[in-house]
Amino acid sequence: MEGKINKEKLRGRLKYAAIAVVLLAAAFVLGTGMWYQIEEQEAAVVVTLGDAKPVMEKGLHFKIPLIQQVHKVNTTIQGFSIGYSESTNETVNDEAIMITSDYNFINVDFFVEYRITDPVKYLYASGDPEGVLRNIAQSSIRTVIGSYDVDSVLTTGKTEIQSAIRDMILEKLEQQDIGLSLVNISIQDSEPPTQEIMQAFKAVETAKQGKDTALNNANKYRNEKLPAAEAQADEIVKDAEAAKQTRINEAEGQVARFNAMYEEYEKNPTVTKQRMFYEAMEDVLPGLKVVIDEGKGIQKVLPLSPFAENYQEETQTEAEQQTEKETEERE
Repeated sequence: MEGKINKEKLRGRLKYAAIAVVLLAAAFVLGTGMWYQIEEQEAAVVVTLGDAKPVMEKGLHFKIPLIQQVHKVNTTIQGFSIGYSESTNETVNDEAIMITSDYNFINVDFFVEYRITDPVKYLYASGDPEGVLRNIAQSSIRTVIGSYDVDSVLTTGKTEIQSAIRDMILEKLEQQDIGLSLVNISIQDSEPPTQEIMQAFKAVETAKQGKDTALNNANKYRNEKLPAAEAQADEIVKDAEAAKQTRINEAEGQVARFNAMYEEYEKNPTVTKQRMFYEAMEDVLPGLKVVIDEGKGIQKVLPLSPFAENYQEETQTEAEQQTEKETEERE
């Protein structure tokens, strides 16, 4: 009888002990589920019976166990690649190969950086917000690349292309409103799809650089030579003006001498003609010695006797004409 009573007491004690263990376990579970921690670069969404609210403050926060649920999200800048694999760095042809406005194929790699700005919309506005952002980015990239020629994509237009793609993605993200914000998108690499085409494009680029170098050298040569040529031309013009003025002065002097000589000739034509004759002979034959005999003997101009004879005949004729003229004036 007593053994039976002891067994019942033992069972009762074990029962109470089990209940106590269960209660302690429940209290522990409930106690640990009442608090959650938000670290740096994190945000939380607290869902209370289906109502979601963001919690952005860092530190320890209270929640109602079994009623409230907490979902944490990463608010750091994250990113993904388009056109190549980050792990292997190999080209993903389906994403990288695009066509330009001048119908050339080209491989272009991009890297997209984004961050979560609205945790609630990020968790509940879309089932795959990163996938939506990737699709928007690929669509915008192909649209913009398709509006530029291949030279711009490869060389001079990268900055402008990146800006146009960024603006288009931001506009589409605002329409989708999925709680993500674009931080940056950059072209990692752009090249023709084959080695042969790549070499051809490099040759074209080298030719363009050679053209620019030639133009720069030509402009430099022009800038060096043009001032010297202008100075030389100015000097030639000035010399010509000086020569012209010299010729004019000489001509005016000759005219003045001729006018003075003509005035003397009118006063005494015979003497003037005789003097001019002798002066001319001295100029024509500067080494000739002229001997003139003014006496009763024969007038000699040696060795120019024929010229002297002609000169005497002309002198006599002019003297006779002068005498006749004076006689007529006296009458």
